[in-house]
Amino acid sequence: MNLKKYFIRALHRLQKGPGYTYKELLVWYCDNTNTHGPKRIIKEGPKKKLIWFFLTLLFASLVFWQWGILINTYLSYNVTSSLSIGFKTMKFPAVTVCNANPFKYSKVKHLLKELDRLIEAALERILQPAPWNSSENASPPLDLELWHQIPLVLIDEHDKNNPIILDIFERNQTCVDNQTFVGNETAAGNETAAGTEMACSHQGSDNCTYRNFTSAAQAVTEWYILQSTSILSKVPLQERIRMGYQAEDMILACLYGAEPCNYKNFTQIYHPDHGNCYIFNWGMDEEALNSSNPGAEFGLKLILDISQQDYIPYLSSAAGARLMLHQQKSFPFLKDQGIYAMAGTETSIGVLVDELERMGYPYSDCTMNGSDVPVKNLYSQYNTSYSIQACLRSCFQNHMIETCGCGHYMFPLPEGVNYCNNEDNPGWAYCYSSLRSSITHRQICIDSCKETCNDTQYKMTISMADWPSEASEDWIFHILSYERDMSTNVTLDRNGIIKLNIYFQEYNYRTISESAATTIVWLLSSLGGQFGFWMGGSVLCLIEFGEIIIDSLWITIINVISWCKGLKQKRAQAQYPDAPPTVSELVEAHTNLGFQHEDVSALPRDEALPPEPGTPPPNYDSLRVQPLDILSPDSDAD
Repeated sequence: MNLKKYFIRALHRLQKGPGYTYKELLVWYCDNTNTHGPKRIIKEGPKKKLIWFFLTLLFASLVFWQWGILINTYLSYNVTSSLSIGFKTMKFPAVTVCNANPFKYSKVKHLLKELDRLIEAALERILQPAPWNSSENASPPLDLELWHQIPLVLIDEHDKNNPIILDIFERNQTCVDNQTFVGNETAAGNETAAGTEMACSHQGSDNCTYRNFTSAAQAVTEWYILQSTSILSKVPLQERIRMGYQAEDMILACLYGAEPCNYKNFTQIYHPDHGNCYIFNWGMDEEALNSSNPGAEFGLKLILDISQQDYIPYLSSAAGARLMLHQQKSFPFLKDQGIYAMAGTETSIGVLVDELERMGYPYSDCTMNGSDVPVKNLYSQYNTSYSIQACLRSCFQNHMIETCGCGHYMFPLPEGVNYCNNEDNPGWAYCYSSLRSSITHRQICIDSCKETCNDTQYKMTISMADWPSEASEDWIFHILSYERDMSTNVTLDRNGIIKLNIYFQEYNYRTISESAATTIVWLLSSLGGQFGFWMGGSVLCLIEFGEIIIDSLWITIINVISWCKGLKQKRAQAQYPDAPPTVSELVEAHTNLGFQHEDVSALPRDEALPPEPGTPPPNYDSLRVQPLDILSPDSDAD
């Protein structure tokens, strides 16, 4: 009870001055505020009072509308990009070089023998108008198991409403007129030839997916890659590395600036698309190299031998070296960001550096090191840094493992999972094709992966020339052949030799950085500017407005407490409708009750009147009435 009284008194002490009603508080605020408008409402006449009330309400609405726009603009977290140019000694980029052909054909021929015979027979069926030929009859029978798992079919679309699927190796098939495989209308109204790759959930199933190609050359290449993937996935990693191009055979000469180098200065990694790849200045074991000066004399010079004569004929149709410039300790994704260097040429690559600096959350959805990305990075086994390419591929591989029960050969594997192949996973090609064409799974990976906040991009200027020249090719090939094979015979030719020059064009680097377009300082100044322009207010006016809100709360609390107290009293009165007796009334009732007791006791027992119905018996002890002294026989004797 004392606590309640103390609280009520404290509220009264806090709420003093403006008054105890909302009307008194509002009049006091309008009379004392420094904001323009409210004073004129209470001091002007009736007509002007109405005008000033309308103007104050209008401009207050404009202020709140502008404030909403400004706050919404600030919460959108827009950024502005700025470009700055600097000059400094820069780290030379990591350079990854690979052969366009992943394996030496002489070392994998025994694995691809049946597949090569199958594709050669298929090409004969495609190119020859007759289904039978003498060369096929003379050769050993084909193993069609690979073919039935992932067949390559032709689609006759002469009748657009009823296309006919023709399996190349079906005995009862008929040739289509003028070898039309898939009829596609062109601008001239002619038809073009194409092939179709078909993958089914299991052999003989109608649940199949088709990949159409406008050229049979594309269809054959893609089909061969898919089949070879199944075969090579069962080969151990060390065996695949042995079947690839070795560094001592591929890197013939190396020079960095004025310092000589060799294949031992390169780090070997296995890349599923290109076999053995070699990285210069990766920065894993040693400190990254700095470039002392710009210009071709201070860059990296390489002479490579790609041994084009040992290419797999159906696996890689392009000849040359695949190379990529990237940051230290980052994984090279050559299929997406690499470039080709052509055999028999000297390729000069001038490099310019762009540094990107993005702002993190909430301005952009980027990550510093990938720790906040929900996708497990499968490329972390290489001890490389995070990149969005690694995240997208890891996400796809995880989905494929969940959906198909095995992993694709082109991506790293988590522990305890095997690569897909036709023997252990007969329907993997159908599962892979369905997942690859699924927009839903693709969008999930795009939404899950994030760009890196800081990135370095290398812009390249590429020029080429024939190398070596006809006048110098004899002595150059002799020297290079002798240095590599210790033989006086020429073992190299123009079809396999590539020279690379990689260097900084200049030491100027560009930094593209993001900065917040709206800051808290901008927000406060904009809010104050709008408030001051429309109503002549300031921060002190806002404090006054806050004060009247607090006073309104105190008045509300006091009114609520008073209402609760009155409600409690009303409930007590409803329970006891009569007023409590006073002291004099109690004394009078006590006296009358004593006299009544004496009169009744004097009567004989048989003449005593009974009490009225409904009258409770008197409580003599509570009224303190002295009972009559009736002497017993024992007392008389005394």
